[in-house]
Amino acid sequence: MFSFETDSLLVDDREDLLAVLRMRFGFIPGEVIEKVYEINDYSILQRLILAAANAANWDVFVQELQAGEDSFRLLGEEFNPLGEGLLGRSRDNGAKAE
Repeated sequence: MFSFETDSLLVDDREDLLAVLRMRFGFIPGEVIEKVYEINDYSILQRLILAAANAANWDVFVQELQAGEDSFRLLGEEFNPLGEGLLGRSRDNGAKAE
């Protein structure tokens, strides 16, 4: 693959990751954006896209981002995007479930 194609694919993956993060968590700190743009490995970016889509909360994603190349599996309740959202969810009109 030519360098410009490789660079273009990396840019696309980075932007996809940031888009998923914005959809899931809203505001993204500048340090996280910088760290994402420092990644030059497709497999890491792909894993982080999956982590962003499935992390139960922001802290779980940040831990995965900091793991770098050391992480290779996404499993457990930390990667259940509905896990924390279902706890204490209201049944009707905002009243907490008892």
